[in-house]
Amino acid sequence: MLGLAAANKHLKVARWGETLALWWLRWRGFKLEARNWRSRWGEVDLVVRKGCLVVFVEVKTRRSASAGPPELAVTPAKQRRLARLAQAFCRGKQAAALSFRFDVVAVDLGKFPPKLRHYPGAFVLPS
Repeated sequence: MLGLAAANKHLKVARWGETLALWWLRWRGFKLEARNWRSRWGEVDLVVRKGCLVVFVEVKTRRSASAGPPELAVTPAKQRRLARLAQAFCRGKQAAALSFRFDVVAVDLGKFPPKLRHYPGAFVLPS
């Protein structure tokens, strides 16, 4: 388990990655619907929208390559959790006329400037 100092540093790195990802997405015309939206199933990093498209974004940030590429941390279990979160987010909203997508934004902070890789439609859920 991470110590308090290490956990705080990890949280700062994660939040910085989310901020960079949000800037990236806004630059591409997306509007923020929610950031760090929580339910009993966990948290969605970013929910953005462009027209009728709602995108649930998982942001993975790394300070070095020692743990591998950040996007590989979005496992099938994480994908299922994000799907449950998306369903919970949409409950009570008029979602019938909207399209949904799951994106991943990988952020590498190891060099300056940071490198971002955006994976639109990174995964689809089985029907």
